[in-house]
Amino acid sequence: MTMTHTLNPTADIATDIDDVARLIGPDGTRVTDPELERWVADVDAETLRGLYRDMVLVRRIDTEGVALQRQGQLGLWAPCRGQEAVQVGTARALRADDFVFPSYREVGVHHVRGAAPRDFVLAWRGVTHSANDPYATNTATSQIIIGAQTLHAVGYAMGIQRDGADQVSVAYFGDGATSQGDVNEAMVFASSFSAPVVFVCSNNQWAISEPVSVQAAYPIAGRAPGFGIPSLRVDGNDVLACLAAMRWATHRARTGQGPAYIEAVTYRMGPHTTSDDPTRYRDEAEVERWRRRDPIDRLEVFLRGQGELDDAFSRSVDADADILGAAVRAATLGARTPEPLEVFDHVYAEPHTGLDEQRGWFAAYLDGFAAEEEA
Repeated sequence: MTMTHTLNPTADIATDIDDVARLIGPDGTRVTDPELERWVADVDAETLRGLYRDMVLVRRIDTEGVALQRQGQLGLWAPCRGQEAVQVGTARALRADDFVFPSYREVGVHHVRGAAPRDFVLAWRGVTHSANDPYATNTATSQIIIGAQTLHAVGYAMGIQRDGADQVSVAYFGDGATSQGDVNEAMVFASSFSAPVVFVCSNNQWAISEPVSVQAAYPIAGRAPGFGIPSLRVDGNDVLACLAAMRWATHRARTGQGPAYIEAVTYRMGPHTTSDDPTRYRDEAEVERWRRRDPIDRLEVFLRGQGELDDAFSRSVDADADILGAAVRAATLGARTPEPLEVFDHVYAEPHTGLDEQRGWFAAYLDGFAAEEEA
């Protein structure tokens, strides 16, 4: 399945939100797509309710993260509101032994992969290098360097090849990262070596304060075939379509057919991070258009229309979200602030003389402050 259509080069692709594959429309009605249908033929109401629950819980984690940062409990937070369907839908298509390389915004991916409450917040609080153990959930530390994780994902995928295994490696990144050399270099290696890797681009329309139309005159998914990688452009606010697309992509990678690329067209409802003010570069009318395409509301309308979701279920999900939100808050407020010298702990697996020298230098530096205070 290769994305072959293109758009008028004079069109503003940031607002072209209908030129995508989908299975549930913005109004909650079920639509058909000949390429996607077969990948979700087994999905029943129970599965869809599970996806709905996941998205509600992820939104609550995100809401709590923003609130904690505003209250001075976290140094920074990268909101994912509006992008829950991309993250939950694609992550639910993975096996537990697949390995994921996320960017800094994939709260939903971490949730689906089994992250604990502390894993969402402690790194943002600045009390640890990485909150999550990558080998506990087969999910790498969230990458803050734009696009760097794509190279890591391809390298891991080439390792899978050499092990003769059938796992899949996945790289998540935003539309802004597609302008980085790392992403393009990763795609060259993935194609050249037919690496079992899936690239998931969450096109949320804004690379910090630059619209995607500045970076791409055509759909981003159209770039991948130039590297020899088949691609698919899907509605990133349709969790069922995201699940189907990822099943297609992982099947290719797992069966030796090489890499695949998904562009999930979605929207960042909040700021780039909590240090950003999006009102300075985008208008409220645009935000409102996307608010009407909310991924959680969309699935709820569909399920209620099918008689598969009622108020009792919705209340139970909200209660679970409250419990998880409280756990995230407790993990933040209960975090221990480490001693300054602990920054050198767990840097290397074995003792390292160079690190010992740096530790000694830093200890002397800290002692200098003590001397000044005594004076």
